[in-house]
Amino acid sequence: MAETAFDVIIIGSGPGGYVTAIRSAQLGFKTAVIEEKHLGGICLNWGCIPTKALLRSAEVYHLMQHPGDYGLSAEKVSFDPAAVVKRSRNVAGQLNRGVAHLLKKNKVTVIDGHGQLDGPGKVIVSKDGKEQGRYIAKHIILATGARPRALPGLEPDQKLIWTYFEAMVPQEIPKSLLVIGSGAIGIEFASFYRTMGADVTVVEVLPQILPAEDAEIAAHARKRFEKQGIKIITSAKVESLKKGQNTVTAVIDDGKNRQEVTVDRVISAVGVIGNVEDIGLETTKVKTERGIILCDGFGRTAEPGIYAIGDVAGPPMLAHKAEHEGVVCIEKIAGLDPHPLDKLKIPGCTYCYPQVASVGLTEAKAKEQGFDLRIGRFPFIGNGKAIALGEPEGMVKTIFDKATGQLLGAHMVGAEVTELIQGFVIAMTLKTTEEELMHTVFPHPTLSEMMHESVLDAYGRVIHM
Repeated sequence: MAETAFDVIIIGSGPGGYVTAIRSAQLGFKTAVIEEKHLGGICLNWGCIPTKALLRSAEVYHLMQHPGDYGLSAEKVSFDPAAVVKRSRNVAGQLNRGVAHLLKKNKVTVIDGHGQLDGPGKVIVSKDGKEQGRYIAKHIILATGARPRALPGLEPDQKLIWTYFEAMVPQEIPKSLLVIGSGAIGIEFASFYRTMGADVTVVEVLPQILPAEDAEIAAHARKRFEKQGIKIITSAKVESLKKGQNTVTAVIDDGKNRQEVTVDRVISAVGVIGNVEDIGLETTKVKTERGIILCDGFGRTAEPGIYAIGDVAGPPMLAHKAEHEGVVCIEKIAGLDPHPLDKLKIPGCTYCYPQVASVGLTEAKAKEQGFDLRIGRFPFIGNGKAIALGEPEGMVKTIFDKATGQLLGAHMVGAEVTELIQGFVIAMTLKTTEEELMHTVFPHPTLSEMMHESVLDAYGRVIHM
């Protein structure tokens, strides 16, 4: 079978893959992207986007349940699980078609099938186990993403024990639910199902929920979750799951006591692992470690001409990280001079209720690195817009190096903080000083004023507290 030549071949069309393909085409490369399932990858079809559609439905439902807080009235408020799921799937479908349009517009060749390396510069594409074509390229970028991690004895079965795939398309809302893992995925689903009426228990092996977040912010979020009725068990592990006909009994050990909890469904949210298998890495010098491909700040692996971006290239496993990583990679290939990815400047967002967002060092990490700190805090209750929205609970926290005034980290919990965090990301990227932040004019009345007040508080100049 004849080989078809491209300048750049990208295996995987998730956020990293399709964005890299578009940028590659813009730079004049003859580009192909290989995808065996859905354009847009897990994020667009089964992750970031459809989960936010579900969470939006939950948010609206929550507001409908409390109309009196806004001087309104409503009777017999209810929801249709099938309609909620259908809306989520329609949103994903719309964006999937949008990705296809963008790739076509930029003259990127889309190859349907499973891409596998056949040594440096070569790719074999197969479909349903049958070879479909052979391709060559000077540059091959691996953007194969990740999949849910399964723990021994706690393996999902798609019926009683779910991954995020099944959790996004429930036929009905279970009356009770156990979520194993309290990272972003676990907490978002715990928040969604609790708002929709399920009795939710979250088990986390570490002492803190949302382990990647600042401890003070995570503690605030935990209080809010528990106030909503979510039961949270930390410093504990699920030892075993015993499946019944339509229930699951979990044995939970916190080191002091063992207890049994019986629920309708379980969601396993114990992280993800990179898709490094069955892509032909063994035919190259590419090295892996703990389920990820080892590469430098420009995506370059140990095999010249082969690169890795996104989840398969390691944490943080976030769509926006993958997109930026891909652009940096292809621009370096093109001979431009992009900055290598700085992971400290990648924001993290969790779209639960309340939302959580952060960038940079936590207070604990900053102290570990020896910084003498100035820390500012500002509560939502001191902000006029938050009170008008009926969202007076939350906090903005900023962390500065006392010696230089450098913004080391920013952490938020509360309404719409996932939209606010980018202000601090820009500030960190531009190396904005504390003085410049204090002299910046923030519009009134907005939630963003709390960002200003938090900076002022770090320097003893807070106004509205």
